[in-house]
Amino acid sequence: MSDWQERAEIDEDVVFFQYADSEKEKQANDVYVWDLDKTYLDTKFETFKGLVRTIFEKAFQKKNIPGTAALVRGLQENCRLTGTSTDLPLYFITASPPQMEKKILEKLELDHARPYGVFCKDNLQNLRPRRMWRLTQQVGYKVQALLQMRLRLKGEVRQILWGDDSESDAVIYSLYSDICARRMSKPELEAVLTNFRVVGTQMKKIFELQEQLPIHDPVEKIYINLEEDTDPEYYQKFGRRTVPTTSTFQTAVDLFQDGRLQIDQVLSVAEDLMTNFEFTTDELERGLNSLVRREVIGAPCIELILPELKSSGMIH
Repeated sequence: MSDWQERAEIDEDVVFFQYADSEKEKQANDVYVWDLDKTYLDTKFETFKGLVRTIFEKAFQKKNIPGTAALVRGLQENCRLTGTSTDLPLYFITASPPQMEKKILEKLELDHARPYGVFCKDNLQNLRPRRMWRLTQQVGYKVQALLQMRLRLKGEVRQILWGDDSESDAVIYSLYSDICARRMSKPELEAVLTNFRVVGTQMKKIFELQEQLPIHDPVEKIYINLEEDTDPEYYQKFGRRTVPTTSTFQTAVDLFQDGRLQIDQVLSVAEDLMTNFEFTTDELERGLNSLVRREVIGAPCIELILPELKSSGMIH
């Protein structure tokens, strides 16, 4: 048995690595869930060359989506300052193989991110004639991973989810929300899952997990990183809790509005973007204006944060 198999919980192609004890998982009121690829890390899977480079690059060579490490540090700091938790209840979901788990964890530790757990996809399970199509199919894998995570958490937990616009993450998270809240009958859900090519044993597993869940929608907010430059207006159909963003600064401002970050932590994210990723004041201003124009943030938030941004030189 491989080293990773001895340390992981395996259910078909869903592999979970647990780093926090179960009691701590059950105590968390707010849980943060990040899709690792193209949302936290700047991962390139589009070409074979990019995939090989991703597999063999060392932890310190892996690049963040600009500002994500600073954002996680800010969320951790806010948890400690507000007394909500001694650490950040954080999970990652990735389509990377479980053989990469040690490198992923090493990279997260370099960022001072200490997750409660990481889900990986074991595509070796899918290297069979009748399952080859599951190699690139992510809906079933991610929904199953989210439901398995949900079972580890308290009944009334709130989840803040991050995804990108290249893998239908807004659809996946909304479907997960509907499954938890029982918004669809079994025939309706079966039809939806079939439409997304979730069939056979994986569909059966999803229904088994649903039966074990409390009837409660845990999804409070969904952030979608516009990796592919999708029009933000496209996401209006998912409702106000789904917020498309073009930068981590926009996410930080909205988290401040929700009381999950302090002003100093938003400024730290902005400073990281300007210092380490060559963002300009014009880019930050455009991001702020976009949030106002799309009515993502309101006047009370602007009145509090605008003077701080001006005095710190983050905007004109």
